[in-house]
Amino acid sequence: MADRGNSFKSIRDTVAHILGAEIVWYSRWHGQSVKLPSADQYPTVESLRTAWMAHEQKVRSFVDALGADEVNRMFEYTLFNGTPGATPFAHMLQHVVNHATYHRGQVTTMLRQMGAAPPKSMDLIAFYRERREVKT
Repeated sequence: MADRGNSFKSIRDTVAHILGAEIVWYSRWHGQSVKLPSADQYPTVESLRTAWMAHEQKVRSFVDALGADEVNRMFEYTLFNGTPGATPFAHMLQHVVNHATYHRGQVTTMLRQMGAAPPKSMDLIAFYRERREVKT
């Protein structure tokens, strides 16, 4: 696995970090503290894909079950260094999305450095435009 000189040495490690961070935040929403999973838990693309799809279903179920008032509910949790934290759910969710966006940009750069074709636009406004066109 070539070191790509990014936050993490490889595409696999970067994608595993994104998933791992989401697992950590999900556990915090349930009052648990877990360590960041090791990228070595996902030796293949398929193992990452399978874990991510299972995790996505859990997150969707959790978010779907939240009431309107719970979006602003404070969640208490413990940081990796043992410090207590408390944050409204809406802020946590924004952080999760922002964190993943940052690292997906790194993955895109690493893939382009390897000669991959540019991905479909990831601009949020393009997403909204496309979504609106599908509905009409």
